[in-house]
Amino acid sequence: MTAPPPYEPTPPEYGAPPTTDAPYPYPPYPPYPYPPYGYAPTPQTNALAIASLVCAFLFAPLAILFGHLSLAQIRRSGEEGRGLAVAGLAIGYLVTVSTILFLVAGLVVFSWAARIARESTDPGGAGLPRHRVVPSTAEPTLPAFSPPAGPGLACTYPATPTAAAKPVEPPRSGKISTAPAVVDADMTTNAGTIGLRLDNAKAPCTVNSFVSLARQGYFDNTPCHRLTTGASRGMLQCGDPTGSGAGGPGYRFDNEYPTNQFRRLDPALQQPLTYPRGTLAMANAGPDSNGSQFFLVYRDSQLPPTYTAFGRIDDAGLATVDKLVSAGVGGGGDDGEPATPIVIKSVVVK
Repeated sequence: MTAPPPYEPTPPEYGAPPTTDAPYPYPPYPPYPYPPYGYAPTPQTNALAIASLVCAFLFAPLAILFGHLSLAQIRRSGEEGRGLAVAGLAIGYLVTVSTILFLVAGLVVFSWAARIARESTDPGGAGLPRHRVVPSTAEPTLPAFSPPAGPGLACTYPATPTAAAKPVEPPRSGKISTAPAVVDADMTTNAGTIGLRLDNAKAPCTVNSFVSLARQGYFDNTPCHRLTTGASRGMLQCGDPTGSGAGGPGYRFDNEYPTNQFRRLDPALQQPLTYPRGTLAMANAGPDSNGSQFFLVYRDSQLPPTYTAFGRIDDAGLATVDKLVSAGVGGGGDDGEPATPIVIKSVVVK
């Protein structure tokens, strides 16, 4: 039979001093203040870390800012949310870098397109195409004129974003008479007079504008700023008071002959024709962008039929033009500012 355990006296009341010299088997009261009851508080998620992740999908640069701020706060406070902040930073940087690359690529493409446009037309405004056309004996000449429906009935001159290079009023719009068929004018230059025969029957809207500008003195004392002497073209361009190639009258108007002899999207509009020596034609910066600049053709020239031919230079006038262009292009090129200044003193409509 197992012996019972030895008798142990009932311990004294908890915390009371021992009554004997035996060691006290129970711990004393803990020191004041006592620890709080309940569980330890749950760490909070950093608000900026959440904001960083949200902004990564809305505005990436802000996500980057919030992400760095939240990481700094988390290190100091011990809050949670480091993973959210890192995710916001990663997505923010990815979106930002992608956006920058996209913008740079777009700028490169835009610059390339603008350069092509400048090379294909006169810089800053009206002009002739810069590409070279290989001369060909088979080039057709301008087509025979067939009056379009209601010629001269829809002449409009809407304003352009660019203001007039010289104070001038737009010509009257609406119905423009095609009679007389020819309007004569004299253009006086620093080398003599050039007689012009304006073809009102074929290009009434263009002639209406040219006559209006001439009578307002728009062409008086203005330079001819561009000379072309290449193998396939021989032309002198005038009509810009600024002499930069970018000036105009503050309005534009539609192409006429020979453009209106073709369907609007006809591929033949891109094929060169021969503008014969003596042609007076409008310069432009694209379809229906005619203004005040024009060119005098002193040698048969190959151009697409997208430049309105609105008159002829008489024989005496052609001799004057030949004298004006005899010094060639400044710097020895074949397309640029004339080597000798050419100035229109006045244009008088008879």
